[in-house]
Amino acid sequence: MPQATLHTDRLELVPLSDEHIDLEVEIDADPLVLRYLAPRARTRDEAVAAHAERMKRGTRVDGLGLWVGFTVCGPQREFAGLWMLQPPHGPSQTFTPGEADLGFRLQRRWWRQRYASEGARELLRHGFDDLKLTRIFAQTMAVNRPSRATLETLGMHYVRSFHEDYDEPVPGSEHGEVEYEIRRTDWPPRQTALL
Repeated sequence: MPQATLHTDRLELVPLSDEHIDLEVEIDADPLVLRYLAPRARTRDEAVAAHAERMKRGTRVDGLGLWVGFTVCGPQREFAGLWMLQPPHGPSQTFTPGEADLGFRLQRRWWRQRYASEGARELLRHGFDDLKLTRIFAQTMAVNRPSRATLETLGMHYVRSFHEDYDEPVPGSEHGEVEYEIRRTDWPPRQTALL
């Protein structure tokens, strides 16, 4: 199954392609967007190299990859960020068929408007309903409270804490990383009534 274009009420998630490279350069140039991922903004050459690696990762398992998100609710379509549902690939991730790594990175102007969870929820749906995955996990720095809150909002559960070795440590990395997960048996998460 090729990677699908996905839709939510406010987003269109388009499979990453070479035509999106300038958008990746733009988002990777913001050190605040990368503050939990890298010690500094990426140069254009670094962003281009990262794009090549992302594209390669997107060919490893049918239907998995990276998506470029565009807003669709305003007067014009605007780049909001990147969403990922990738095969396990990190140093502390063992490749296991039926599992995928969830991630997201948004332009600052779209923070705190629930776009991260909206796009991620659609990737969870896609992963479980369309791709029949058994487990989706996400990893982030322990100090990354905004991402941890988003993962919890999605119904994902804390699994473990661990430490990574970095060539260029990111401030806060001394506190380690955390992993969250959700399994197909728990999808969709039970909604609690609003009071």
